[in-house]
Amino acid sequence: MRISRLNIRWSRDLPATAILFFVVACAPFPFGSTNDISIAFWCLCLSAALILASTRALRTAHLWLLAGIGLIVAGYAFVLHEQLSDHPFVAPFDPIWKRASELLQVPIAPSASIVKNEAFFALGAPLANILAIILGIVLGAERQRARQILWVIAISGTIYALYGVLSFVIEPTMILWRDKTAYIGSVTGTFINRNTAAVYFGSCGVVWILLIVEAIRRHIPERQLSWKRLWRDVSQIPSHEILPQLLALLICFMAMFMTTSRAGVSLSLLAMIVSITVFLRKDLPRRFGVWISMGGGVVGAIGLLQLLGSRVSSRFDSQGLVDEGRLEAWQSTLRIIADRPWFGTGMGTFQWAFPPYRSPNISIRGVWDRAHSTPLELASEVGLPLALLIALAWVIMLALLAKGISRRRRSVIVPLAAAATATLALIHSCLDFTLQIPGYSIPFFVLFGAGLARSCLTYGAGPVSRGSLPKVSLDNAQERDLKDNVAQLRIEKRV
Repeated sequence: MRISRLNIRWSRDLPATAILFFVVACAPFPFGSTNDISIAFWCLCLSAALILASTRALRTAHLWLLAGIGLIVAGYAFVLHEQLSDHPFVAPFDPIWKRASELLQVPIAPSASIVKNEAFFALGAPLANILAIILGIVLGAERQRARQILWVIAISGTIYALYGVLSFVIEPTMILWRDKTAYIGSVTGTFINRNTAAVYFGSCGVVWILLIVEAIRRHIPERQLSWKRLWRDVSQIPSHEILPQLLALLICFMAMFMTTSRAGVSLSLLAMIVSITVFLRKDLPRRFGVWISMGGGVVGAIGLLQLLGSRVSSRFDSQGLVDEGRLEAWQSTLRIIADRPWFGTGMGTFQWAFPPYRSPNISIRGVWDRAHSTPLELASEVGLPLALLIALAWVIMLALLAKGISRRRRSVIVPLAAAATATLALIHSCLDFTLQIPGYSIPFFVLFGAGLARSCLTYGAGPVSRGSLPKVSLDNAQERDLKDNVAQLRIEKRV
């Protein structure tokens, strides 16, 4: 691993970049940043970085992206007003307040939310995600910054994975300085939930495996890979350029498998297989090359499951893919949505809204404070219109990333890593609540923003004649950046 990859010279973006890297690296540390104080601190840091960030690298396409995010913000603001206001514009008051007033025989001011003012406190995590993706777009528009975001996520993720493995071996009953009350037989790193930890380590593994494949591909001079000479070409790569990355990937693999999360491990392996296939799609044989790569990847994943994930396989055998309790909880959540389809029960109120709808087929053990399906929980809390708007934003984001991947040959790794981790997190959040944990969502929303920024740079770049090029003057930092870009282009031209 070369230190120059993370070399940050002085520029107008340095303060904002330093703050952003600090947030990306440290957000998973305080127990996944699930408490209000941690979320508020990260929001302050991200806001400060956004104020200090330079917008010189933004293009028209980036402004359209920011306008789309502004639409999401407007939707949140309208729903928040309706749920917090004593005089909402169109939202009806929840009938629970009238019934409570009649039972207590005292006047109670009604609200559109079933818990007054809870929506204000629940806004922190969505706000942090919005700030993170905006900063990813603003700073990730520069190629060097976008790649540095990848390295910061990968390195910090490896440190957390190493801590998770070592803490499990030395003292499995502790998470940092607190007693571990759940998942004592599984690695959780600094997270409380093993499923979130599995997706986090798996997402970092996706980033590492793409960095490794890119490094290998860069050292092979032929434009088309020769499978007969592939092992010989790989063996000639200097060990100091590839072994540190392989070791980091192995650590993330160990931590991921030791979480014993079924969906987290399976979806992470699938994301890695698809990412490698997409990255090498132009190097694979035209006939059945993609299918052979996918099949070989699946065989390798099954082998890894048997070698490192025996406990994961045993959970598949004993419990299947999805617990029966979750299916019942999803059906109960659908009934909440049917009763309050427009503005929901209020942001952050699921744990109070769920008990009256709780299915009798669910075990009486424990408290369901989450729906274990982020889309369903979101729709139950904010209503279907805003939930559908956010779903549309996800579809557009994935489409833009896919288009950027298909059009880019150079520096495709950033949009590809963003698309792979976004798809992984989104699918897993349909079965659990990964994207509701700020310790995971903040770093990877930054990556999503950087991937969108790099994807949009492929659009609207028509041919320019020599005589139409304007004369520009560059300062010292810009001149150094230009020289670095030219040098990197010469290196990657063989790819």
